[in-house]
Amino acid sequence: MKVSIAQLASSLDKEQNLQKAIAYVKKAKTAGADFVILPEMYSAAATPKTGVRPSEVAEPLDGPFVSALAQAAQENGIYVVCGVYETIPDDTERAYNTTVFLNRSGELIHAYRKTHLYDAFSYIESDYIKAGEEPYRVVETEFGKIGLIVCYEVRFPEVTRQFSLQGADYLFVPAGWVAGPMKEDHWETLVRARAIENTMYVCAADLVGGIFSGRSMIVDPMGIVVASAGEEESLITAELDAERIKRVRGKLPSVANRRPDMYRQR
Repeated sequence: MKVSIAQLASSLDKEQNLQKAIAYVKKAKTAGADFVILPEMYSAAATPKTGVRPSEVAEPLDGPFVSALAQAAQENGIYVVCGVYETIPDDTERAYNTTVFLNRSGELIHAYRKTHLYDAFSYIESDYIKAGEEPYRVVETEFGKIGLIVCYEVRFPEVTRQFSLQGADYLFVPAGWVAGPMKEDHWETLVRARAIENTMYVCAADLVGGIFSGRSMIVDPMGIVVASAGEEESLITAELDAERIKRVRGKLPSVANRRPDMYRQR
């Protein structure tokens, strides 16, 4: 299967963001991609520095932003993964940080609400976002099983391991990774670690511009970066080889060699 990552800058202008997303969906299709992944919270750049709360720009999942992405997915015959702010009924202070997963027909086959909020490095995401509570589940496609986490959650190996134990071969990571001392180093180290310890492909799509660091990447099951972006808007594409996964797991069966009986607290 072939995956494209659209590393993009977002603004408070949702229509502008949407039109750019649609343009990159078309670019990914032209590149031969089966999937295109856009960053976390791409629908609108509502961060504390903007003075706009996510709840002010959030939409329901059948609202105009996701509906237009679904049409683009259908018209181009490509899976689309994108981070959006989702409204919460009767809550005007917070929104969900949600990633939508649309299939080639434009159907919403999964909506993942970020469960681990970024209350770290002097940022309190939980002031603006409500954490999701749904159990982790893989998305099943004709190419195999795919896990989905968001940004900060790459720091929690327990989450990715849940998908590994459900048979996932691929992990998609939409992100809005904030730049800062050691942060870019953490980003690459953690993305590669999740690939290595679970012997799976990891496709990490980051925002760029402003406070965000970019450096989106696709990493293979042995931890090799097979495609990467810099600090500018760009589209990167790579072929993900299912046979490569089998070969790596044949010589590095770390998931199969687990001893869950030893991991219980005593």
